[in-house]
Amino acid sequence: MNAPQPNAGTPPEKSGDRYLAVTHEVVNQPPALANYNLYEQDIALQEAVKREGAGKAETDLTAFGALAGDAATIDLGFRANNNKPAFNTHDRFGHRIDEVDFHPSYHELMRIAFENGLHSSPWANPGKGAHVTRAAKYYMHSQVEASHCCPVTMTFAAIPSIRKQPKLAELWESRILANSYDARNIPDSQKSSVSIGMAMTEKQGGSDVRANSTLAYPTGKTGPGQAYELVGHKWFVSAPMCDAFLVLAQAPGGLSCFLMPRWRPDGSKNPWQVQQLKNKMGNVANASSEVELRGATAWMIGEEGRGVPTIIEMVAMTRFDCMIGSSAGMRQAVAQATHHSRHRSAFGSRLIDQPLMQNVLADLTLENEAALAYTMRVARALDNQDQEHERLFARLATPVGKYWICKRTPNHAYESMECIGGSGVMEDCIMPRLFRESPINAIWEGSGNVQCLDTLRAIHKEPETLDAFFREAAQAKGVDRRFDQFLAQLQNDFADISDVQYRARNLVDRMALAMQASLLLRNGDKAVADAFCASRLQSNGGMNYGNLPSGIDAATITKRATPVVG
Repeated sequence: MNAPQPNAGTPPEKSGDRYLAVTHEVVNQPPALANYNLYEQDIALQEAVKREGAGKAETDLTAFGALAGDAATIDLGFRANNNKPAFNTHDRFGHRIDEVDFHPSYHELMRIAFENGLHSSPWANPGKGAHVTRAAKYYMHSQVEASHCCPVTMTFAAIPSIRKQPKLAELWESRILANSYDARNIPDSQKSSVSIGMAMTEKQGGSDVRANSTLAYPTGKTGPGQAYELVGHKWFVSAPMCDAFLVLAQAPGGLSCFLMPRWRPDGSKNPWQVQQLKNKMGNVANASSEVELRGATAWMIGEEGRGVPTIIEMVAMTRFDCMIGSSAGMRQAVAQATHHSRHRSAFGSRLIDQPLMQNVLADLTLENEAALAYTMRVARALDNQDQEHERLFARLATPVGKYWICKRTPNHAYESMECIGGSGVMEDCIMPRLFRESPINAIWEGSGNVQCLDTLRAIHKEPETLDAFFREAAQAKGVDRRFDQFLAQLQNDFADISDVQYRARNLVDRMALAMQASLLLRNGDKAVADAFCASRLQSNGGMNYGNLPSGIDAATITKRATPVVG
């Protein structure tokens, strides 16, 4: 076929040669999801905050939601990820500095997090709703940019372990809890606020930290609170610019926990040397590194030979934050998908009004609401650790939730991306970042198998934890026949422990679903609870998103989740 000639046909009405430059009008495109309030536009989050005891924080959370949804704040997340951190071993004079250079946007996000107490508030101001309020803020802030939340989490999580050594806590706690951010690469003695990391993993062991080979040599007296020198390596150290780290090393009496600052008390640099930064597929705004310890000064925390029980309290809190972060990733994915579908039309109607798209969007919303309900219930348990039921519940619910919620996130991110279509794959959209981030929390802080084994370990060590878990779940009995049958079968399957390790994933999967269903039935939206039971507790629960059965009120569920912007 011959190509049309330039003068063929009748040219459009024009002024000069304007029609040669203007080819089309941009229509049927959604406005940017920006300048909206992440708290006010999230019905499920508002309900959870009130339900779990933090209603008094609504004014504060509303203000933070406006900050998190501001276009300038959202832009910080893009800039931090478009400018990876760089590592400098030495300054130009040849002095070893081990300095990670971050883009200013990263530091601004850290400043926002620290000034709003995301690293400190439940410890500095404990009480009813403290953990719930902090979790709600973290949930919103993580939607802006997840990578920098790693050092925020570790600083937050370090307090229970550091408090095991009162004299060290005296020196460090006030600066850890200070609501300010100081990024300078200077001795911690010159700072009024500090951040804390942790270093456990080694090449030969990975999650098996008892295989660690790093050695701790006493410099004088031995035991808790005493100084040691650490010699060895760490295979994975996130946020190497933190001011101090909780480190596991082999003391003469066995694997022990140590607090190791980046600077010695005399102001000289501690011989803790970063070898290189990790080249990660996700979590790129945050630096992760490989490190060698060449006689680094550190102080023992907790009893000698009891390193794992000492640091496990920190690990438990980081696992809780993995639950928040993955739930937040789901929420941002749902917000993006529903917002796009509300504004985009295809085949004669808006996407959000088309039955099959409603099925997919509602299914994605169910996953997010169930994850949030579970996470915020654990937050309430953390606020009430003086109550035995809450302590036991949190001990078991944390590994179960960390396993399930984090593992459900990658496919959720992908399906949300598909709702947006080709534009969702473009790097100027947040979806590729959410997708790359989506497996991180499932792998870090103990992968899926580790969480399942920890669940079994908790049940074996304290059988009362399982009783507390089922007692909590059973509060929804009698509300829905499908739930009652599901819970009864699960409890029955725990009676047989002959091959319990082999079946651990299946059991933990169902524990998570049972708890999510219980919470939604007791407290959630009726349409959401009914759809969850129909889709998750029956045979089609393991299929792809968009398999909600007939009779589900998908339109109502989707409307709950859709930000009204533009």
